[in-house]
Amino acid sequence: MEENIQYFDTYEENLQREVLKMCTSLGMLEGELLSSEDIDLKWKEWAPEYIADALPEVNAYPDFAIACAGYAGMAAAHWWDEDWGRHHGEDYKKLHGPRGFDDMDEHIVQNILGLTLDSIEAKQIMNILLCCAQKAATFIQHEQIEHQTVKAFHIFARTVKVMYRTGAALELKRLGYKFHKVDLTKKGMFS
Repeated sequence: MEENIQYFDTYEENLQREVLKMCTSLGMLEGELLSSEDIDLKWKEWAPEYIADALPEVNAYPDFAIACAGYAGMAAAHWWDEDWGRHHGEDYKKLHGPRGFDDMDEHIVQNILGLTLDSIEAKQIMNILLCCAQKAATFIQHEQIEHQTVKAFHIFARTVKVMYRTGAALELKRLGYKFHKVDLTKKGMFS
């Protein structure tokens, strides 16, 4: 079993590295995955429901089923920035649009991020998440895993986790967050 966990961990790390590299090369991130423990923990809460919604869509709409996790990450990051005290308890179903999972992407862009669908920013977000989802789908195909197996489930779960974290990082960057090196040896830093 430990071999399997190591295999899935390695898969996730490699996919995250490639997706981050692509987002950086497209100017959407700066080589680092912006994150927050609060946002990461929200995925643990939402993941079971998300996967239950997305799995039935994988065969017909693989890119959409994968990309929506990125939109979920963007929503969590947006709420975290806006007012986490008020939004930390948001239910997964709040990510759904009027047609449920089927228009989650548009609902998040319009009603949570506050962008019009035809805006340049919305189109950039949709394009980058589509590119990331296509990269992820290719990664899954390279694993040559038999469909509808336990291994396929775990690979999908790790893939959408990467997409969620990537979406969160994209939104944090869009909101102006960035990593800064801090010199903890400077006099007066904590005194």
